[in-house]
Amino acid sequence: MTADVYDLRGLNCPLPVLKTRKRLETMPEGSRLWVATSDPLAVIDMPNFCMTDGHRLIETVTIDGGHRFHIERG
Repeated sequence: MTADVYDLRGLNCPLPVLKTRKRLETMPEGSRLWVATSDPLAVIDMPNFCMTDGHRLIETVTIDGGHRFHIERG
């Protein structure tokens, strides 16, 4: 399965999590999504969001100016 990239750079807490939740709701279970953020709090928020909502955080990558999160919809 190819992962989509959802660019949420420039948005601050809580918008990256809220927009990621809304996007994942439209995707079938098992789908994967890359989320790019520049919010420094996302490294705390995204893992907690995935654990709470039943998604799997596959990978977190530091990128220039932020992070990318690879999430599998649960």
